[in-house]
Amino acid sequence: MAVQPQGAPCWADAMFTDVEGAKSFYGDVLGWTFGESSTEFGNYTQCYADGKAVAAVVPPPPGHEDQSQWCLYFASPDAAATAGRIREAGGELLLEPMKVGDFGTMCLARDPSGVVFGVWQGDEHEGFEATAVPGAYCWAEVFTREPAKSDAFFPAVFSYRARQMQDDQVDFRLFDLGDDPVLGRMAMTEDFPPEVPPHINVYFTVGDCDAAVARATERGGILRFGPVTTPFGRFAALSDPQGASFSVIDITTTEGEMPEVTDVS
Repeated sequence: MAVQPQGAPCWADAMFTDVEGAKSFYGDVLGWTFGESSTEFGNYTQCYADGKAVAAVVPPPPGHEDQSQWCLYFASPDAAATAGRIREAGGELLLEPMKVGDFGTMCLARDPSGVVFGVWQGDEHEGFEATAVPGAYCWAEVFTREPAKSDAFFPAVFSYRARQMQDDQVDFRLFDLGDDPVLGRMAMTEDFPPEVPPHINVYFTVGDCDAAVARATERGGILRFGPVTTPFGRFAALSDPQGASFSVIDITTTEGEMPEVTDVS
């Protein structure tokens, strides 16, 4: 697998107080299988779709049993340099760049609007071994109540080109690397409960959106939105039984015209 360009989403993981429960849930909903937990790295456990590494789950360290949340990592050739740009753009480093064995170097950060994300400088572990196939990562969106802050921050750190969707109903922006959209930005409205923090919503690919929703809700997940068919696919937003938000999308089932987008000067 080729090393991802700087700013490309390259990995996702989540902390769960009940890791076995999370494995059971996502194994059923997304068809994941799981590797051996690595005691050397806090019982970090990789998740596989058809034998390819697509995510990881891990128990929180003592004293950090916060609500579970998926964390998206962006590729960087130099995590320390990226950390410097994060600070310069007004972000906060939650975890300074740290080498993780021979796998790579990571840091965790928060954008000025409160969105938490990771940076990954891959070495032996370059990131996703598959994307956009059933069970694998497909897409992600920054959900923020202060879109202007995120809109200034992410292009400053990762050199994204920004394009705004022309839609009176939603404030939605695309961040591109070259010609490829790699991240969305959605402005959170009053429709979002106040207890929902700014976050990055991660989409996992499924073969049948409705079937995945049925499995998730049967297992204690909560349907937050959808399913709805769009030009990008049929998707639904969910929370797992431990409160982590995620979405599932069937990219083969589409409907409607692609929305108009315009470059942001």
